[in-house]
Amino acid sequence: MIGKLTGLVDSSGDDWALVDVSGVGYQVFSSRRTLGRLPARGDPVSLLVETHVREDHIHLYGFIDQSERDWFRLLGTVQGVGAKMALAILSALSPEELIQAIAAQDKVLLTRASGVGPKLAGRIAAELKDKVGNLALGPAAVVRGPNGMAKGVAGMAEDAVSALVNLGYGRSEAFGAVAQASQRLGAEVSLEALLKAGLQELSL
Repeated sequence: MIGKLTGLVDSSGDDWALVDVSGVGYQVFSSRRTLGRLPARGDPVSLLVETHVREDHIHLYGFIDQSERDWFRLLGTVQGVGAKMALAILSALSPEELIQAIAAQDKVLLTRASGVGPKLAGRIAAELKDKVGNLALGPAAVVRGPNGMAKGVAGMAEDAVSALVNLGYGRSEAFGAVAQASQRLGAEVSLEALLKAGLQELSL
């Protein structure tokens, strides 16, 4: 299996690039994010590669960084998401935006990807929620309730997100603000302080 290609950029199209490795051209399918970060034609490039072998073809999928390849693999575990769909999602959303969208269960944001309707967006959000966990909020997501007991993202942080949504903010927008606030304030923070800090993040 090919796991990495290092060579020269030969040419590229809407969803692919041709990498010249010692005179041999390898066609790799990629997201718009990766294609947009490729160097000029003739310049050196190194891509992480996922190799898919089927009875009738061998396809190479190239990624500019590890996080994008990891998300390609993760998206592929969702029923109804093939390689082409995974690239479409990665073309519309960065790995950071995907973490936030799934952690916040923001199905609308996921439908920004071509071919992803509400039903598939809901399945992606539901099936990957446990795998993403608290990545968007980080270690500081464990905050303290009024009784001093630790509460996770499903507790106080979720309460803060819900409050911001009720004030008219989008779910991903609210989640991102709470994520920034919780990382900045740390674990020893009350709901009131977290909500106030979230509002400050949204006003920046």
